[in-house]
Amino acid sequence: MTRTLGFDEETSRRIEAMYRSPDAIRRRSLVLSLLEPRSGERVLDVGCGPGFLASELAAAVGPHGRVDAIDSSPVMLGLAKARCEALPWVAVREGDAARPGFDDAAFDAIASVQVHEYVRDVEGSLREAARVLRPGGRLLLVATDWDSIVWAADDAARMARVLSAFDEHLAHPDLPRRLEPLLRDAGFEPRRCEVLVQMNRVYDPNTFSAGLLELIRRFVPGRRGVDRDEADAWADDLRGRGARGAYFFSLNQYAFLAVKL
Repeated sequence: MTRTLGFDEETSRRIEAMYRSPDAIRRRSLVLSLLEPRSGERVLDVGCGPGFLASELAAAVGPHGRVDAIDSSPVMLGLAKARCEALPWVAVREGDAARPGFDDAAFDAIASVQVHEYVRDVEGSLREAARVLRPGGRLLLVATDWDSIVWAADDAARMARVLSAFDEHLAHPDLPRRLEPLLRDAGFEPRRCEVLVQMNRVYDPNTFSAGLLELIRRFVPGRRGVDRDEADAWADDLRGRGARGAYFFSLNQYAFLAVKL
């Protein structure tokens, strides 16, 4: 992983709150509709975070199936274990995209949402996904193109500085543009790609962008010349636009479905 947000207790709780938002629920619905997990299948959730997707995958495969959920953050793993505690066919443990730690051809399907843009060795991680999938197994990846962000601000120059500093949390901010050739090279056949636009026209704490705003505000101080005062002023600007009905946010996320050859 690259220089990440750092999943301390507060950050993890903020991310968990984001995953409860209607925006995140809509994204999980798209993931499930494309991946089509079936009763009795074994599915791997790579980068499971607080476990919302793992629990929904478990409902789809049922007690005759199995869901393995891995993450590199101990705090996230604790949240996922608590969320899936009543589902004995869900196993939650430490692992990541580069080292999933499972046998060859162990899975019928893999889901990984907003993970690979943080993985330096994307090629190696995709090869690992191919290794642990059976022939004909499905891989569903969601990746964000961070250059697609549109966020109305009173101070456009400050917005550019803050977003530039936030880029330090990523290894591949433009991954969706390169992902299909990488999938082919790793032994997959890309089948579908759907764009999910995260768009918020009002400021509401229960939205994707409001959660992202807080993550950015905490992450950027001390990076690329942005200090705490500037980060706070940036966040206050956006909240102020929300208060006067001038808020706008849009970001493109892409869901790729591929099949192992």
